[in-house]
Amino acid sequence: MPAQVPLSDVATQRGPNRPNIAIVQGFIGSLLMWMGSLGVGWLSLASAELRRTPIIIWLRFEPAGAVLSVLLLALGGMLLVRSWLRLGQRLDGWSDDTRPYVLTAIVAWTIPLAASLPLFSRDVFAYIAQGQVMVAGLNPYVDGYSQISNYLQIGADDLWAQSPTPYGPVFLWIEEGIVRITGGNPDTSIILFRVVALLGVALCVYVVPKLAALHSINANRALWLTAANPLFLINFVAAIHNDALMIGLALAGLYLAATKRPVLGILLITLSVGIKPITLIFLPFVGLMWAGRGASWPRRFLYWFLTAGMSLGILWVMGYVNTFGFGWVGALSTPGSVWIWYAPVGFIGLVIASLGDAVGLPGWDLAGVFHTLARVASLVIIALQVFRGDHSRLVRRLAIAFAAIVLLAPMIQSWYVVWLIPLFAVTGIRDDWQVKFLYFTVAFFMVYAITDQLDIFPYFEISLMMARQIAGVIALGFALYLVFVDRSTKVLFLRRYRPAAPGLMH
Repeated sequence: MPAQVPLSDVATQRGPNRPNIAIVQGFIGSLLMWMGSLGVGWLSLASAELRRTPIIIWLRFEPAGAVLSVLLLALGGMLLVRSWLRLGQRLDGWSDDTRPYVLTAIVAWTIPLAASLPLFSRDVFAYIAQGQVMVAGLNPYVDGYSQISNYLQIGADDLWAQSPTPYGPVFLWIEEGIVRITGGNPDTSIILFRVVALLGVALCVYVVPKLAALHSINANRALWLTAANPLFLINFVAAIHNDALMIGLALAGLYLAATKRPVLGILLITLSVGIKPITLIFLPFVGLMWAGRGASWPRRFLYWFLTAGMSLGILWVMGYVNTFGFGWVGALSTPGSVWIWYAPVGFIGLVIASLGDAVGLPGWDLAGVFHTLARVASLVIIALQVFRGDHSRLVRRLAIAFAAIVLLAPMIQSWYVVWLIPLFAVTGIRDDWQVKFLYFTVAFFMVYAITDQLDIFPYFEISLMMARQIAGVIALGFALYLVFVDRSTKVLFLRRYRPAAPGLMH
């Protein structure tokens, strides 16, 4: 497909400036997070061997060990953020010889997190429980994992125990396969689920530079913005979200479609949809790629029909094989049934509900109306991006459409943001307010993650709330230090953007 208009991340040819310093510091941060995970990462009640390990006993069941674990996790996470920022500064110029440093950073920062206990999310334990639902011959779109004996021993969150599984047939098979291989043992299951996540990470590392090059965007900078990004690493490696494989397959399919291999591209994107259906949003844009530049409206509709027909046909075969059909369609609302205060739509809905209740109106009913209007607005934006715009900007249009889904929802999780970063990175994140917004976003979600989910022994005099407050003070203090004090990083957040002189793009 034709190249995107170059933005200000096209490289000058300045060389790296001692990037190994930042890489080593990031490795130390990642290592600190690994150590902290032993004390406050998620550990199944069924993990008998780990629970008998002396260092884990001290870190998890002694107040001093738990506090130390919180300190290590908070300091490590924020040091990783600083190292990522400093790596970008030390590789400023993004010449051809910067690629090995970015790859080294990704590997070095990934290894300790890949060895950690699950951090920031308990979803991997739900994957194990859902795999047991499959092994038991139940329908995961009807039967929650509360049907499984002793599911709380596995470590799965009771909040979703009676909810239908919101994942497609591909991930159901992965869950079932891992549980059959491990016999449901949580420790070995976690290792295999992490291998699956790392496959998704590897796909992203491979495809992102190629997609960036198609758009005349510096591939090394795009890779740094995406796969070396702390948000990417904590969500896809430390938290083991299945979104890693989902987005990896979707990006690979997008690249194949953009390089005139649409059938293979549709196949990979359909496999991605078979993990989480959210990547259905890729299909109309792939249809436009298949139709080609300057296609007439009848030709566009023909290729949209062919794209949808192929994808839905593959999904129908999958549903026929697993006997569950399209049962996942009815389960799509499972993770979207809540709101959160930092999501713009969620916050405004809270204000509407509070004001409505204050004057005697049904506040949350009014908030529900607002949430519905926001979803309608997202559909309008998607339609505009599908039906209007330059063919050379198809991936950027996809990024905007995907962003509308995320940002106009009442619930935004940090991994939803990670879905968007590769698409914007490969089409150009300018070195002005755009990259600043990303810096602040990464810092915010790292602080939030550090304080949000900690596995604290419930019988301490140190309560979970107190542990979160300790983590919050350290993480927020470190973030403020990065923004206002640190001479190396504060310029990234506070400097005024000066457009580069012609020919000196950075």
